[in-house]
Amino acid sequence: LLKLADITMVNSIEFKKELKRNFNVESKVIYNPLNKDEIIRLSKKKINNTFFKRNTLNIINVGRFTDQKDHLTLLRAINLIKHRINLRLMIVGRGINLILMKDYIYDNNLKKIVKIVNFINNPFPLIKKSNLFILTSTYEGLPNVLLEALVLKKFIISSKCQTGPSEILLNGKGGLLFQVKNHKDLANKIVYYFHNKNKCKKLLQNSLRSLRRFDSKKNLKKYQDLFKKL
Repeated sequence: LLKLADITMVNSIEFKKELKRNFNVESKVIYNPLNKDEIIRLSKKKINNTFFKRNTLNIINVGRFTDQKDHLTLLRAINLIKHRINLRLMIVGRGINLILMKDYIYDNNLKKIVKIVNFINNPFPLIKKSNLFILTSTYEGLPNVLLEALVLKKFIISSKCQTGPSEILLNGKGGLLFQVKNHKDLANKIVYYFHNKNKCKKLLQNSLRSLRRFDSKKNLKKYQDLFKKL
């Protein structure tokens, strides 16, 4: 079907390379349109959040509770460093791995520092109140949630999974990347961020400058131009 199509469209350069390498299919990259103004507007909604604390590293993860999102790697990393850093982790979402996650939290005495929040349509006020966004996926397309976190000027630590995170974070020049499923590597990256916030601010600035790649008007125009040629 890919070879029969007039145009094959993908949402990341990495995805384009994967299609060419695995199926010898040429494709055109158009990034997901990112409506920054809408994200900022939604993030200003007032919420009652008493979980995140001052003088604490407030970490957030937003995603479905599935094997793909690999929340156990995140929880294992937090368990490794819970006595080294004053931190709190909020995980927002829903899915089939909820009981598995709750069991790990209970078995490792993480209830005071890890909170699971059921899926909400507008997680942006919670992201805004956090210090650090972590993604632990085993694979992605182009994860919108990373772009949304960047719009709210949050530093990101992400798995170096195929495809998307490395591209968004400029291969590590715009955030920290860790090896997929490696909770020790993730734990080390969290500790690094905690002790090197000024260095990490510079990385964040690199990612913020590159966000123009995902501008909604710019990418919607690319779609329009493409359809005109058909």
